Amino acid sequence: MPDPRALHKGRGAVTNPTNRFERFSYEPDPDYVADEISPSTQFFKDPSRSILTTNDSPDVAFEVSINPYRGCEHGCVYCFARPTHEYLGFSAGLDFETKIMVKEDAPRLLREELASRKWVPKVVAMSGVTDPYQPIERKLRITRGCLEVLLDCRNPVIIITKNHLVTRDLDLFAELARFQAVAVFVSITTLDASLARKMEPRTASPELRLEAVETLARAGVPTGVMVAPVVPAITDHEMPAILAEAGKRGAQFAGFTMLRLPWSVASIFEAWVDEHFPDRREKILNRVRELRDGKLNDPRWQSRMRGEGVFARQMEALFEVSKRKAGIGDRKLDLTTEHFRRPPGPQGSLF
Repeated sequence: MPDPRALHKGRGAVTNPTNRFERFSYEPDPDYVADEISPSTQFFKDPSRSILTTNDSPDVAFEVSINPYRGCEHGCVYCFARPTHEYLGFSAGLDFETKIMVKEDAPRLLREELASRKWVPKVVAMSGVTDPYQPIERKLRITRGCLEVLLDCRNPVIIITKNHLVTRDLDLFAELARFQAVAVFVSITTLDASLARKMEPRTASPELRLEAVETLARAGVPTGVMVAPVVPAITDHEMPAILAEAGKRGAQFAGFTMLRLPWSVASIFEAWVDEHFPDRREKILNRVRELRDGKLNDPRWQSRMRGEGVFARQMEALFEVSKRKAGIGDRKLDLTTEHFRRPPGPQGSLF
């Protein structure tokens, strides 16, 4: 029988839990798992007819987002977006990182929506859920296509990513920066490359992410770093070092979020801890509970991103001190929609 660890080689999740909306589930035969070893990634066309998604959460700095992909091959074990895959009939575990929905028509849909008189210009985030620069973007270039539309319209955009691939689009960012219409945030969870391979296996290495910060900043693109998420008893001690390195590379902004484990992410994360940190299991999970009112997740707005209690206050204080020492300061994003220009509608080419 193959080594069970081979079932998830190169993946973040070590399980594929049952979809909470489904009555039936698939259980592999433990005596025959050859077809389950290192599952390859599959891509499916997403039939969405719109691309702009709105939210009213006070916890995030944007109202509108674009997600070119559903599911994410980066495979970050802690990803809060995993449960969204259950709405598609998939599991939040391995399915989330091996069955990716691709919005091939995203640039066209975006142009149509920005051309509509219903669109009131505002900052758009890419992405609000999954990473716009996951590996398949190198081939499909859907994110780049959307950025080209945003540049044509001079509509401001915030990018959040863990991938060095973001530097490919430096030409577009530099042009958007001329209109005060872009900011790029690189998410760095740890500086430990070995830990990153376990926790977020198909993302760019920590060093490559720092290189991305430096490349963007040198080109005059407003660039920030997100220490996100801070994982209690695993990465919390790294916050000062991450901010210090980001500051040296030119980061102008910084933010952080604490680990949150909604729905099935809790069991997926617990299984991952059991495999990689069994000796620290109780310490890690108890620290999460300290942040979350005795539970592994607290979905309340205002609390869900930072947590509550003594440990939450300590991390907040550590962040502020470390940010100042790193020379990042309290500079605020200053994007504007004043340069927005609406693209012609479907009939524009007739006149």
